Amino acid sequence: MSTPDTAPTALIVHAHLEPHSFSAAQMAAAAQALRDAGYRVDVLDLYTEGWAPVLDRDEFGPLDGPFKPQAEQLRAAGDGTLDAAVRAHLDRLLAADLLVLSFPMWWFSLPAILKGWVDRVFVMGGVFGGDHGLFDEAALAGRRAMLLVTTGGSSESFRPGGAFGPMAEFLFHIHRGMLEFVGYQVLDPVVTYGPARMTAPERASALDAVRRAVALVAADPELTAR
Repeated sequence: MSTPDTAPTALIVHAHLEPHSFSAAQMAAAAQALRDAGYRVDVLDLYTEGWAPVLDRDEFGPLDGPFKPQAEQLRAAGDGTLDAAVRAHLDRLLAADLLVLSFPMWWFSLPAILKGWVDRVFVMGGVFGGDHGLFDEAALAGRRAMLLVTTGGSSESFRPGGAFGPMAEFLFHIHRGMLEFVGYQVLDPVVTYGPARMTAPERASALDAVRRAVALVAADPELTAR
């Protein structure tokens, strides 16, 4: 049995501006399922924190010549001058065995505030590049990540031949280009399709399904093998 000192840690990064949304309820259900499985759960609510999503030159020191974001991240990571908010979030990311990105699918992708979190916190020199490589050689290799998503469209619309096409095609750039790129092993996403059109009993059933799916992830003994 895990003790507080040995329990795995999950970081949930949540990106929905409405605290009474189904997305927020889904996030809370997932967080509780992880706690029930013995995880320490760190919830980072980007809207509540007022996260600034724009990677801006002003967060770095004086520059000579053109602004090259990754070069400045690498320099700041190396000399300890990262923006304080970025450094705090990066430390929470590096402390987590499991990363969960919780968001509604907007325009078939991440909300801007969450994409901006990735832009600013997946620091070159902190999670990849510099002393780290890419993919299996990146700083977060050996850890896992998953997406916790809500959609406006139905499950049928996200199937092959459906109105939008396979969900996996929309998530590929997140799975491969963000999470696997910095070393994560990507778990199957947990997706609730069209909760706005569900009845109250259907939403309750959907939340039960989220709890079961997350509990299965948490029960995987390899999840804490880092």
